[in-house]
Amino acid sequence: MAWKLDMAHSAVAFSARHMMVSTVRGNFEEFAADIEIDPDDLSRSSVHAVIKAASIDTRVDARNGHLRSADFFDVEKYPDIVYQSRRVESLGGDRYRVEGDLTIKDVTRPVPLDVTFHGIQTSPQGARVAGFEAAGKLSREDFGLTWNMALETGGVVVGDEIKISIDAEANEAA
Repeated sequence: MAWKLDMAHSAVAFSARHMMVSTVRGNFEEFAADIEIDPDDLSRSSVHAVIKAASIDTRVDARNGHLRSADFFDVEKYPDIVYQSRRVESLGGDRYRVEGDLTIKDVTRPVPLDVTFHGIQTSPQGARVAGFEAAGKLSREDFGLTWNMALETGGVVVGDEIKISIDAEANEAA
């Protein structure tokens, strides 16, 4: 079955440590994904997602501008963040692991996602709708996102580990 992500009912969010004492959260406003699910043979299932890097939003304009700059995503040169699954594996029940490759700034690294499938419903308009949650983490430095500043008291301004959280609703493709 082929599915298209419904952006109006989906979110791509992230969080990072700030100054070693708090967590900054943000999301991307523009993204798309094609999802192929074969419940009888998961080896034929796949996910391909594209996120527009310039759509980053942390609720602080100055920080958003810095994240879009060459210090981080360099959105003028690298407008897309791409995720391509390589394998989908059942962990039992409604839990799955998606092994895939994430590309940021022309650097590709494996990033697994733990996925919970919330089922399929029929909308009031008669369309079939599926829901998922996914979570993962990555080292931003692995992708060349190395900008940082040391703190006088030890530590750094931006933590290396980035947590990813995805809430997805998808409509069955015609």
